[in-house]
Amino acid sequence: MTKSFAGVKALRGVDLDVRAGEVHCILGQNGAGKSTLIKTLAGAHSPDEGTISWLGEPVQIPNPESAIELGIATMYQELDVVDGLTVAENIFLGHELSRGGFTKRSEAAKQTRELLRRLGHGNLSPHTEVGSLSAASKQIVSMARALSHDIKLIIMDEPSAVLDSEEVKNLFHVVRELTASGIAVVYITHRLEEIRQIGDRITVLKDGRSMASGIPVSGTSTAELIKLMTGREVANVFPAPVPVPADAPVVLEVQDLALSGVFEDVSFSVRAGEIVGLAGLVGSGRSEILETIYGARRSTNGTVRVAGDELRRGSVVAAVGAGIGLSPEERKSQGLVLDEPVYFNVTLASMRRFARAGFLDERGARAAARAQIESLELRPADPDRPTITLSGGNQQKILLARWLVHGTKVLLLDEPTRGVDVGARAEIYALIRELAAAGNAIVVVSSEIEEVLGLADTVLVIADGRILETRPASEIDEHGVLDLVMKGTAA
Repeated sequence: MTKSFAGVKALRGVDLDVRAGEVHCILGQNGAGKSTLIKTLAGAHSPDEGTISWLGEPVQIPNPESAIELGIATMYQELDVVDGLTVAENIFLGHELSRGGFTKRSEAAKQTRELLRRLGHGNLSPHTEVGSLSAASKQIVSMARALSHDIKLIIMDEPSAVLDSEEVKNLFHVVRELTASGIAVVYITHRLEEIRQIGDRITVLKDGRSMASGIPVSGTSTAELIKLMTGREVANVFPAPVPVPADAPVVLEVQDLALSGVFEDVSFSVRAGEIVGLAGLVGSGRSEILETIYGARRSTNGTVRVAGDELRRGSVVAAVGAGIGLSPEERKSQGLVLDEPVYFNVTLASMRRFARAGFLDERGARAAARAQIESLELRPADPDRPTITLSGGNQQKILLARWLVHGTKVLLLDEPTRGVDVGARAEIYALIRELAAAGNAIVVVSSEIEEVLGLADTVLVIADGRILETRPASEIDEHGVLDLVMKGTAA
């Protein structure tokens, strides 16, 4: 399979074969060609060269409707559910059950219940408005929509990216149920540990080429997979910690912070050059703590101080003015203006600095953005490139660049490597450590406890909106964190 866009080759001869009833994992760094490949299989793109054979016969897939008719369904990373509609309406969207021009709502609800029971979510009501659901439940709705057709292959693009550990276990259970019934699953992930749990075979892409096609999961080492993906050995992913001087000043001080019904009595401080990690399960209040410090949520009690100055509650303007920057969990919807160029997103928090008589000094904004682009090794190094065309790792660098241009003192990083491949992760980890070494105070939240422990100097273990324990990262491991979390949740 080959595919080019404006002279740039996205696919350079990719080979893939998928067997009935297997989980076939596709690995590759951002920009390796994974998205182009699955969009070609889904009928969103037409290949320039190559053939697609389905059940032994050559086929063409000119559009998504043709893919569905063949039996190929795709679940994209950005969930394609419509918040204003009910669960049943979403599942049968585009192929509504009707008679004489009228929708058969009761039949749709009945079939929806059957599909949800098949997926282990029989408690989910067909009449619930999808906008009120969690990300995990929305994913189940998307999967039920796929199963509402007669499918033989389902493609899942980063399905675990927004799930906690228990939700991932349920996802794996659903996948095994599907494959047991003969449905093939193409599973795309950046998390190498998931492949060991769910995968049968692996295809590795790099620069639009298949470096390995259909190799077995068993017998293929993680080191070998990383080398296939990156073309090099990636060792010591987490940079060595740099001791924080004992006399380093406190930059961020949080005292008795509370948000009614979410978290309470949160107190901690971060010194210049220190990285503090918040470890806990999804729903523990981690993200809400960062958002409250940033002023996006108005606290019901407590104070936040930067360099000794107390901030006004619930004011993002006050927080940014004091030198706090937030990289949110959902960077695409909450942090970036995807259709705007890179320089716009990099300078977004510093518009006053580049304003001239009410107009944006685009030359100055581009120059400031270019300096950060070069410093952070953003690729491609083009300040005018639309942000939406960049990989997840480079989009994360744009958020870091934004706060560096602004002169931020405190960086709040929520899931800084979500959807980022193993090679780009190493770069982002190194950047975070360099920013700390330059005197920034950094707070990191991640669903991956290993990531928190690998980056942080100090770890706060959180459960049910309470800090259970504060320890140096060197004095606790992943099992210790989980043990504390489980005991705290039980209490």
